[in-house]
Amino acid sequence: MIYRTLGRTGERVSAIGLGGFHIGKPELSAKEAVEIVRAAIDRGITFIDDSWDYNDGESDRRYAKALKDGYRAKVFLMSKIDGRNRKTAADQIDESLKRLHVDCIDLMQHHEVIRFEDADRIFARDGAQRAMEDARQAGKIRYIGFTGHKDPHVHLNMLEVAARNGFTFDTVQMPLNVMDAHYRSFGALVVPELVKQNIGVLGMKSMGDGVILKAKAVTAVECLHYALNLPTSVVITGIDSMERLEQALEAADSFQPLSEDRLRDILNRAAPHAASGKYEPFKTSTVHDSTAEHLEWLGDTPEEVKEMVEG
Repeated sequence: MIYRTLGRTGERVSAIGLGGFHIGKPELSAKEAVEIVRAAIDRGITFIDDSWDYNDGESDRRYAKALKDGYRAKVFLMSKIDGRNRKTAADQIDESLKRLHVDCIDLMQHHEVIRFEDADRIFARDGAQRAMEDARQAGKIRYIGFTGHKDPHVHLNMLEVAARNGFTFDTVQMPLNVMDAHYRSFGALVVPELVKQNIGVLGMKSMGDGVILKAKAVTAVECLHYALNLPTSVVITGIDSMERLEQALEAADSFQPLSEDRLRDILNRAAPHAASGKYEPFKTSTVHDSTAEHLEWLGDTPEEVKEMVEG
């Protein structure tokens, strides 16, 4: 396994991270999920990805079982919350801690920052950032970051709003893949700013849940190698079988910095398929926008939404 430094935190973490959504999928039994998590940790993966909303909390519950018997001490545990106001965010942090059976989560991130207004809501006087800082002061979390998958300019806006409020994030998570290089590119626009600020770069959707592979332009291992070749601290990948685990471990074991010719070849093969965003539906549709379907996760009740609209 490759280990890298997680930005300004100074933490050493595995360059491959275990994706939390897939661990809680209903087609995967709880027993199989626990076996996969423990096998991943035994093989050197230390970065664990999770979220308060994954599979109605089932990902939390499965991780809780997997991290017993000394496994919690071996990992850097990350999770995410959706709440945009202080109370909703605080409740979600506490619920995650309870479901995971832990006293502290190493990294908590604002999830699905996909709208320009998310930043203003999070950093409002009684916004979710206050809950994050409260939780950190109480020892419930150690580091703070944010995630999103829609548009790199939304990420840049979040960084700007944070800076205006005197805050620098520890990590930022975003899609980083061979198609992204050619369309609405997080790699081109956001990553350089994170490197400049020494913020940990968390890559996700290196294969877009398999959709990118349907273009038949690149292999799964090439997808992982491309993401690892960027200045990422961690490349988080969905693993829902021992076969997928072996694939991720193979990519880490065989990774070498890509030569200019090799990189150009991979990007040239992807380019004809990337222009319209067809293979990155998380950018071009609402299919991955879980908070759009569940406004209550943000802390928005129908009455509050009506009040905002009517002024």
